[in-house]
Amino acid sequence: MNRIALCALSLAALVSFGAAAQEGTLKKVKDTASITIGHRDASLPLSYYDDKQQPIGYAMDLCAKIVDAVKTELKLPKIDVKYQLVTSANRIPLMANGTIDLECGSTTNNIARQEQVWFTMTHFVTANRWAAKKASGIKSLADLKGKTIVSTAGSTNIKQITEINAAQNLGMNIISANGHPEAFQMVETGRAVAFVMDDIILAGLVALSRSPGDYEISAVALSVEPYGIMLRKDDKAFKAVVDRAMTNIYKSGEIDAIYSKWFEKPVPPKGVNMNLPMTAAFKKVVANPTSSGDPKVYE
Repeated sequence: MNRIALCALSLAALVSFGAAAQEGTLKKVKDTASITIGHRDASLPLSYYDDKQQPIGYAMDLCAKIVDAVKTELKLPKIDVKYQLVTSANRIPLMANGTIDLECGSTTNNIARQEQVWFTMTHFVTANRWAAKKASGIKSLADLKGKTIVSTAGSTNIKQITEINAAQNLGMNIISANGHPEAFQMVETGRAVAFVMDDIILAGLVALSRSPGDYEISAVALSVEPYGIMLRKDDKAFKAVVDRAMTNIYKSGEIDAIYSKWFEKPVPPKGVNMNLPMTAAFKKVVANPTSSGDPKVYE
């Protein structure tokens, strides 16, 4: 192929890609009558597998409401919902390349990530902490000095603890795990003394462990982490529909029953009850919905 033909072909591809990007998710859903939801396998109770390996959870219920709103917006009789398992490491690339249309899990919305993806209204506010065995005596960051700790690859948590390690010269050996269960197992088996992660994820893993009473989640909070349902960047039309759906859930009071179902009652498959009433930070979001990635907004 000569250089002129190659340039023409490349230009055509770019034009085609640009047109597709401008058309956005709403057109994609309308043309295919389907939508793909990215979900997690072990982010209890937000997004995880039940005993039949079906994705369920608080974020999944919210996404179901969003899909209903999209169906109404597009005047479609039915939307085929497809599910795609994602990890902390691949969720942003899979959103950016069009594999998934909504990511319904436990993803922190921050300003850095907004350079790659967008988020709808915050649906939970958590904090970055660590879980350790009570017998370890780990109570403060100073107690972690020189110790081996673990966090999940691709998470904001591992990035933050790495930065703290360097800034405070703690000499921690920080290892990454492919998923939350693997990271927690490292603490269970003594390969790491602590697992640094969002407190709600830690609480779920501790509750499901063989001996929940053996573990303690730190009183120390390293950061505030607002969770958001992720969507593609620069897709204003789709974000408008999704934001409107989330705002309606909050303003109508529907959020109260959905939240209580997953955080204040026993959840499948083992009947674990998180016993976590809605926090003041999240009540603030419900009253004034926001998709801000600035943690100060949630303090």
